[in-house]
Amino acid sequence: MKVNKKLLAALSGAVMLLALSGCSDDSDKKLNDWAKGVCDQAAAQTKKINDANTAITQVNSNGKPQDVKAADSAAFQSISEAYKSLADIVSKAGAPPVDNGDKIQKDAVSDLTGLSTQYATLKKQVDGLDTSDQAKFADGLKGVSESLGKVSKNGEQALDSLRQGDVGKAMAKQPGCKQASASPSAS
Repeated sequence: MKVNKKLLAALSGAVMLLALSGCSDDSDKKLNDWAKGVCDQAAAQTKKINDANTAITQVNSNGKPQDVKAADSAAFQSISEAYKSLADIVSKAGAPPVDNGDKIQKDAVSDLTGLSTQYATLKKQVDGLDTSDQAKFADGLKGVSESLGKVSKNGEQALDSLRQGDVGKAMAKQPGCKQASASPSAS
């Protein structure tokens, strides 16, 4: 069962998306202050996602189904909570001071909340797996992996609103958002 490596790769991809929340330079103090406020708080949530990725890699994919199930369930719960917190951070930060700032904020909050819900659904899917039969468990875990692939694609699209334009440029300069690039890689 090499499914855990696939799960890790997909989760790492989601964390990398947070790292790519912007890429350039902007001198607008208000926007930089907004980005700093968001990124400083986002760093803790990024760490939570990284820690969840690490937990998955520490479980032997050929080990006991109960151990794999418990690790994946806990990781999905943690990631779901982190995305919910990220949505709250962006919501409380207010609209970024740019054209269409209200829309950017609304879209980002909606997308991050959606990702939280999707990871909570993955947790429920993992929690429902039968661990009494190794073959059934492996098949079920394969289905979870396929679902995770879809969630990861949704995550990439969801964060586009924060990656673009002046907002993305301002966020790219913030240490809290740069820290996200230190995500674990799939082994």
